[in-house]
Amino acid sequence: MTNPTRLSTGIEGLDELLGGGLLPGTLTALVGSTGIGKTQFGLQFAQAGLKQEGSRGIVFDMCSRGDSQSHADYARRMFDWLLRPVDPERPLDLDRFYAPALPRGDYLHVFDQCGGRVTRADLDADAWRQWQAELGRRLTAAIAFFYGHFIAGVRRAVIDGIEPVDRPSDSIQFELFEYIYHQILRKDAEWVARDLFRERFRANAEAAAQHVYDPSTIGCLLLITSQETTLDGLIERPLDEGDVLSNANTVIHLGKIREGTRFRRAMYVTKHRGSACTDEIIPYAIDDRGLHLVKS
Repeated sequence: MTNPTRLSTGIEGLDELLGGGLLPGTLTALVGSTGIGKTQFGLQFAQAGLKQEGSRGIVFDMCSRGDSQSHADYARRMFDWLLRPVDPERPLDLDRFYAPALPRGDYLHVFDQCGGRVTRADLDADAWRQWQAELGRRLTAAIAFFYGHFIAGVRRAVIDGIEPVDRPSDSIQFELFEYIYHQILRKDAEWVARDLFRERFRANAEAAAQHVYDPSTIGCLLLITSQETTLDGLIERPLDEGDVLSNANTVIHLGKIREGTRFRRAMYVTKHRGSACTDEIIPYAIDDRGLHLVKS
């Protein structure tokens, strides 16, 4: 049974192995290669909010490669959940932001798909500067997306699209995530509103004061694509100073393990501050219901 002070992962049996679930107000990093089950895990975590808090979580996608992450397909198949996309280029009507009937989509793919990775190593100097400018233009849409849902009662955020890089400082996705995590997810609601409205904040100050939330109740699940495919390779990977994994409260690796002549999927909880947790390798499988644990 899930501890009411924890956030359920949405995966039967996993909460118990995590001492009751994930800690709200912290970052959980889910690391694994493409196709290992990160998206299913993330959607199950978001879906679990419907039962536990009364609202599903939201999905923020930073992927720029051009290949589909299949969020909408998985959500529909697993939960009959029709993800509502947000257009990041649509002008925001900030004068009506607090209107009760204002529609808020629950999926934001913030970048135009470009068919390639967005890192310093993959772009020349001019292209890198253009992407940083693009990042600046999309921040308002990102702030509105998170803040609008948090004032409506959402308490879970799934952030996808972190691609493999040698150094996090070389990734436009890591740069955007650092801003979102520290300047939106962990910031007091009033200051997030100030960043959103800017010169219009005074006109919206009274409404902002009536729409507050506690950032320490919000859980963030970050999905990170790794170059390593085996669980051993992920566990043995060294952490660089300032690496997002070193700052996460919980780190869960998803990878493949060898059993005789075949491979199977398994996870390992590398770090889980705040409670005792299992030190076992945890096998799992994926089907139309998503990710579920299996007995060894």
